[in-house]
Amino acid sequence: MTMLVTGAGGMIGGTLCRELSHRYYRVRAAVRRAGTDLRSNDIEIACVGDMGGACDWRAALQGVSCVFHCAARAHVLRESEPDPLQAYRRVNVEGTRRLAEAAAESGVRRMVFVSSIGVLGTATKGEEIFSEGSPTRPEEEYARTKLEAEHALWEISRRTGLEIVVVRPPLVYGRGAKGNFARLVRLVRSGLPIPFGAVMNRRSLVGVDNLADLLAICGEHPRAAGGTFLVSDGEDLSTPELIRRIAAVMRRSTRLVPVPPALLRWGGRVFGRVAEVERLLGSLRVDLRHTCQTLGWRPTVGVNEGLARALTEAEVPER
Repeated sequence: MTMLVTGAGGMIGGTLCRELSHRYYRVRAAVRRAGTDLRSNDIEIACVGDMGGACDWRAALQGVSCVFHCAARAHVLRESEPDPLQAYRRVNVEGTRRLAEAAAESGVRRMVFVSSIGVLGTATKGEEIFSEGSPTRPEEEYARTKLEAEHALWEISRRTGLEIVVVRPPLVYGRGAKGNFARLVRLVRSGLPIPFGAVMNRRSLVGVDNLADLLAICGEHPRAAGGTFLVSDGEDLSTPELIRRIAAVMRRSTRLVPVPPALLRWGGRVFGRVAEVERLLGSLRVDLRHTCQTLGWRPTVGVNEGLARALTEAEVPER
């Protein structure tokens, strides 16, 4: 079978292409521009342009059995768009809708959509754990558009028969990961005191290899069709514990200073980094039972091994 992976130039899409190739599928990687290096001669490249534009998917979808949709407009640190929400919708909602319509017209059997745990909210409170049945309450533009895309896909599925599978990952780490994971790595590398010693949270993470493994299963498992699945490494860590493990893998010493979380939140408000700080201080836990029971899946790579794969010095983003 031929599998099409969008966003193949990114961390998740590139890892998934290699995972599918290792499973002896024919892999077609959809990228925005020519010259993308996927480190494999077995993967066919299809240049489709920008998801926010008028992509012509017909050639890329020819003979495809399953589409893995990893491409998205993700969190933008230095926003330049005058209307960010519209920019997110143009790619994450309308781009996804056009792809799904084209897939259905081309006879594609299934589409696996990489959504976000953010559609359920940015944090869990107390003993709360997000499950596949938790109410949706997106708080950020990115998550709102991911949820809108999910709704669009379910409507297309009802109308055309295209099988849809939705996967909602939490923070994904791996080679080239950005965001808060990269910030923590830079803090450890700097050798400076890190002010998270008093943080007592629990957060679910997922290594990119575990995510790619689950996505590949979702493309073929008969019980995946029509389902929504959460994913993680199966081990929830506090921010201080994650920092200690990063430091151990990098063989760096680190000093965690117990600054009160209330003071850190105040600093986040002062410097306009409220969401970033809250993701380091708050908890976000996911329940894997539905995913494991339905698909017979278990995380295959532990957190320590996942960090070791991600954190060779040459592959950690500098900025």
